[in-house]
Amino acid sequence: MSHKHAHLLAAIFSDPPSGNIHWREVESLLHHLGAAIETGHGARFRIVLNGFEFYLHHPHNSSTCSKQDIKQLREHLARAGVTLSSYEKK
Repeated sequence: MSHKHAHLLAAIFSDPPSGNIHWREVESLLHHLGAAIETGHGARFRIVLNGFEFYLHHPHNSSTCSKQDIKQLREHLARAGVTLSSYEKK
């Protein structure tokens, strides 16, 4: 995992969540983790990661994800088996 992706994963799993995470960075991380990303209706994206399916919404008024979006992303990643500890020493 690149330093950039590791830093982003740490920011996603930090508490409180960062308010400075851009959608493009999230999308890049998901691709790196092997997720299949499909566009849906409007700003809705279907993500399949490690056999777990979830939906994310692209931010409407800016390219930065809200803290609530990051909290949801963190929960979805954890359910898909992606944790900070699993990537810290790789």
